Order: sequence, then structure tokens, then C-alpha cells
Amino acid sequence: MANETSTSDAKPLTRDAILGYLRAEHADELFARADEVRRTACGDSVYIRGIIEFSNCCARRCLYCGLRSENQQAERYRMKPEEILSAAQAVVDRGIFTLVLQSGDDAAYTREMLCGLVRELKRRFPPVAITLSVGERPLDDYAAFKDAGADRYLIKHETINRSLYARLHPGQSWDERMLILWRLREHGFQVGTGCMVGLPGQTMDDLADEIEFFASFQPDMAGIGPFLPQADTPLAAEPAGNGLLVLKMVALTRLVTRNAHLPVTTALASLDPVEGQVMGLRAGANVIMINGTPDVYRTRYRIYDHKKRVGLDEAFDAIRQAGRTASGARGDSLKPAVNRRSVS
Repeated sequence: MANETSTSDAKPLTRDAILGYLRAEHADELFARADEVRRTACGDSVYIRGIIEFSNCCARRCLYCGLRSENQQAERYRMKPEEILSAAQAVVDRGIFTLVLQSGDDAAYTREMLCGLVRELKRRFPPVAITLSVGERPLDDYAAFKDAGADRYLIKHETINRSLYARLHPGQSWDERMLILWRLREHGFQVGTGCMVGLPGQTMDDLADEIEFFASFQPDMAGIGPFLPQADTPLAAEPAGNGLLVLKMVALTRLVTRNAHLPVTTALASLDPVEGQVMGLRAGANVIMINGTPDVYRTRYRIYDHKKRVGLDEAFDAIRQAGRTASGARGDSLKPAVNRRSVS
């Protein structure tokens, strides 16, 4: 059984140690260490989450993302509430009790619409945890989402480097993104964040900064995946991130966060369709997200190219190869509840 341990139970990693692991040619010792921490702090279960990508419309212009508003090649869609509810039913019917509702930054889904959707999901599926991943919203929206019954919120910071963030996210503010993360925590959400590895202009020092941020913030969930180019973006010609470096980042994040939930990202599975998920699980990950988006929309949600379809069979196979146990349970945060406090 997993122990609800804190980071204080382990000797902190020094920056020199982090950089040493990142630069090392081999990582077997790091992966073994991370896997042992995962076993002690989280147990052997791999939690399966069901993600529904309900809109690929986005107001942002992020240079790496195929959903960016300036991409005229994207075939846009917005799922109707009844379509989302039907997709959710299909996920729950497969024994999965966490739903992740994800979209671009799409203001067409108003606060009232999203709150109504969350309430209806909670009414129909009382045991199910609801994660929202709908980007940057007016700050008051987050309190409303929590009051409606949302349990978790996922919003990746993408890079801890302020100047790199500014270059990649025209018109957006790094400070605003960080404020949102802290505000979500104050409202009592289980908070997920994460970063990309291999972004153009990213350095080893940047990656070490990411690990130090995870150690300080102690997210309930952290998603770490490679940068993957998309043909209709300004970064189409850039090389993909390095798979070994992604795995090192997962392992280091496990060491500094201990009991955070760490998914094997779909991007990692897409970078290495044969071994990516299994290697991620062996490097300290304990979550897999399967795609519950209806087939008619799935191929249109193209943040990057060559996206691997991760279904339940693929998840079960990876979990079996890693010698682990699959679980469709909620898998709530193992972080102390004191990390999440209500605001008046």
C-alpha cells in the first residue's frame, strides 16, 4: 500500500546532482531509484484516466501547437453537451472513474455552460472525479468550477523559463500562468501542471529549473512530455525532443515530488510508440490517460503530428509489460490536504 509521504522524508537533490543525472549518458541507476520511490510512495497501481477532447478551437497563438488560432488548416469542432455526456458514459462504462475534459482556450464554452456540464456529470456519475483542462480563464471562473463540483484542474506551465515562455506564447504572461496555478490550489483543486522537454532554445539549466520548481510547488500531478512538431505551426521544422531526456525528467520529478501522480504522456507514447509507455512506467510514472474522444473528432485534435492512439487495450498491455497493476479507480492526490486550502 502506498505511503502518504512528504518530500521531507528524503534528502533533497542538489542542483549539481540534477544536472549530473540530466547530462549522464546512461540512466539505469536513476530509473531504478525513481521506480523504488514510486513503489514506496504510490504503490504498484497504474491509474487509468479517460480524456475527452471536446473542442479544438483556441484563442491562443502558441508557436508549437496545432490548435493555435492562426492555423487555417485545422478543421475546427465543438462538441455539444449531450455529445460530451455520451462520451463520458462510454468511459465510465469501461470502469474508469476519472474524466479529463480538455479543450483549447475556447470562450464559446462559458462559465455557466462548463459549470452546468460538471454538475450534470456529477449527478450522473457521483463516484467519478472530474478534471478540467480548459486553459486560462477569468480568475473567478476557477472558484465557480470548484463550487460546481470539479475535483481537479490541469494547466501545464510548459516552461519555467520566463523569456522562453514569452517567445513561445505571444500575448500571454508567464506571471499570469503561475498566478493561476497558485489560485487553483487556494480554491482546493488537486492541481496538475507540467512541462515540455526539447523546446527550441531550452537548455539543461532550464530543465534543472523545472525540477526545482516541481520540488517547491509539489503539484498533485505533473505531466512531462517531449516537444513534438506540428506541420502547420512556426516550429514545424524543429526536431522532436529526446526520449531519454524526457524519461530522466520523469524520474527526477518522481524523486523530488515523491507521491505526485505522474502520467506517461501521450506525447511520449507518440515519440516512441513501441516502448515509450513501458519505459515511462519504469522511470517512475503511475498514470496513463486513454482517449475517450469520439472517433469523428479524435484526429482533428492535433496539437502535434503522429499522435499515438492510446486506448484501453494499449494501456493494459503497457501496464502488464511493466509488471504493474491497472486501476480505473479515482486515484485521488496523495499529497496532504493541507496543500489545498479554501479561499473566502
